[in-house]
Amino acid sequence: MEHVAAVIVDIVRSRALPDRALAQSQVLEAFARAERDAHAVRPLAATVGDEFQGVYRTLADALRVTTLAALVLPDGLEVRSGIGLGEVVEVEGDISDGSAWWRAREAIDEAHRREDAGESAVRAWCVGGDGQDGPMASAVLLLRDHVLARMKARERRIAAALLEGEPQAAIATRESITQAAVSQNAHRSGAVALREALAALEARAGTA
Repeated sequence: MEHVAAVIVDIVRSRALPDRALAQSQVLEAFARAERDAHAVRPLAATVGDEFQGVYRTLADALRVTTLAALVLPDGLEVRSGIGLGEVVEVEGDISDGSAWWRAREAIDEAHRREDAGESAVRAWCVGGDGQDGPMASAVLLLRDHVLARMKARERRIAAALLEGEPQAAIATRESITQAAVSQNAHRSGAVALREALAALEARAGTA
């Protein structure tokens, strides 16, 4: 598979969680929800320890899935993602190799390094080859993580619903607020800007 986005995910501060098995299940549920409208070549699955791997058709799919999954995870549970652009080569059975995986590993290591260096909001990074969109994607991820880190619980629910295409009226009913309040919340929190940025990347991928 050429020109795909491989994603490696791990759980932030997993050893401090009271129930790691539950946390892993919740991560898989969040990604399964996020993958409903995405092109998952290989849906996210658990591998070893607290790590997960998946493959998506485009960078835009990987960005959308990792963003939506981060929004719908339960409070207190966070993940770190590394996105690698390139090829995935099937070796045997469920085993695969290729440049996308090497770059995804490099990307998650860089996200970890930046967090350890004091960039506390960083939760993802992207690495691509020459001529690919790795630097652009990492810039988007830096801004995305800055926005997500400042969102409160209701803001995250509203942002997730908007990304999934739910009408504001339906969101307002569920949240027991007015539609105008949903709109104000979404603009103030950065949810609308996030949705438009991801839509622009999806449109770009569709014309590439």
